[in-house]
Amino acid sequence: MNFSELFRQTSQLCKFSPDGKYLAAVVEFRLIVRDVDTFQIQNLYSCLDTIQCIEWSSDSQFVLCGLYKRGVVQVWSIEQPDWNCKIDEGSAGLCGVHWSPDGRHILTTADFNLRVTVWSLITKSVSYISLPLLAFIDFSSEGKYMALAERRDCKDFVSIFACSNWELVKHFQTDTDDLAGIEWSPDGRVLGVWESPLCYKILVYSVDGRCVSKYSAYENALGVKSIAWSPTSQFLAIGSYDEKVRILNHITWKTVAEHSHPAILDCSNVVVYKEVETRAPLPPGDNIDAPTATLFTPQSKFEVQQGDIKLPITKPDINKANPKIGGIWWTLVVIVNTCTLGMIICQVLYGYGTSED
Repeated sequence: MNFSELFRQTSQLCKFSPDGKYLAAVVEFRLIVRDVDTFQIQNLYSCLDTIQCIEWSSDSQFVLCGLYKRGVVQVWSIEQPDWNCKIDEGSAGLCGVHWSPDGRHILTTADFNLRVTVWSLITKSVSYISLPLLAFIDFSSEGKYMALAERRDCKDFVSIFACSNWELVKHFQTDTDDLAGIEWSPDGRVLGVWESPLCYKILVYSVDGRCVSKYSAYENALGVKSIAWSPTSQFLAIGSYDEKVRILNHITWKTVAEHSHPAILDCSNVVVYKEVETRAPLPPGDNIDAPTATLFTPQSKFEVQQGDIKLPITKPDINKANPKIGGIWWTLVVIVNTCTLGMIICQVLYGYGTSED
């Protein structure tokens, strides 16, 4: 594994384009787009103020910069550097910005979640959605529907819009006291809704607003931390504050598996690779030319680990807001043993209180 030279950036704003051809990084009020193959600067854009967020369009043709302090969004074109677009929320302010799945509409959220505005780059039309709940927005995987959580008269609602014309398809009340998140299944058939951590409750709704399932693992304790759908939508993983992951199936919505988080990982039926850095000894003398010096730069390789693996643990800082205590995601894991060589299964990986490395 080789490493490039260091490039300056600020605010940890650095994102690859969806097609993997470009890398966008922020240096104060400048947006730098580099070619991934050569790392040469492809485009350099100057914004009106310090950039707080960047986001690529789905087709990698445009990139937006959110300037929250000014309440402004600036949009830049990769293929036509002279083209640009400026969106000004004015006195309403700006606290969030998202691309629509088609890459030609931008959704901005006003301060205090007063409204969500849909801006069209093609027709230059503007649509408004009032009273969103903490800007909880999620698009179905095929980009057909958008789900938006709302708060009206101290009650939680979900509105489903058709992304083709941004018309309201369904509006229904959810059985939650304080909705904390929404997420479409990958097949776009159902929508997962979960309660705040004060109450353990997971609700599954269909597109027409019917409650398909309601699940609660326990009561009188902190509940749901995060959820994750399997790529096939057949399973729903729920990460909880009791440091366990529960897997629900999509037919009966019952628990099919429950995983704890042990400090020692049993590696009897899996192969674990550890990255090891190697460095060649420097030759005597201080006068080493640049081509020769590259031969002695650190290199890394992966070695197979034997025996059980002890996971590194870091305790979350409870004095800071939103302490990091892990999350869940789906991945493919190769199982290698004497009976099943190269069998690929879908397994959920999770980490509560583990280090970010």
